[in-house]
Amino acid sequence: MAEQEIMPIEAASRQRLDKWLFFTRLTKSRSIAQKAIESGKVLVNDRRVTQPSHAVKAGDVVMLSLDRRDVSVRMRGAGSRRGPFEEARLLYDDLTPVPVPGERLTPFEQATREPGSGRPTKRERRETDRLQEGWGGGDEE
Repeated sequence: MAEQEIMPIEAASRQRLDKWLFFTRLTKSRSIAQKAIESGKVLVNDRRVTQPSHAVKAGDVVMLSLDRRDVSVRMRGAGSRRGPFEEARLLYDDLTPVPVPGERLTPFEQATREPGSGRPTKRERRETDRLQEGWGGGDEE
């Protein structure tokens, strides 16, 4: 298998931001990368970038806001293809802080409740009714 060509930092080669995000496997497709950039979810060196053709070079810090997490990486070099994860990982240094559990929840996760909180379920109501019947709490005529 051929090694992925990684440009050294000295070469300071530049690459389109959308291609680089795709090559690093931070986005699933180049079109998704373009949409994220155009919607303002990508910052390069603390500046919002809205052009997918923006050129990035080695040493640039790229911050990407994804659905479930925020990613911050420092670019090591430009890639030539979208390879496996091991190759893609060589293109950047991960600067992302450790995520806090429950920090960013999806709408589905926000809608779910903890078991035992709020209104009882049908099963819990039946168990309560059985308990009350056993203690003579039921209405018997």
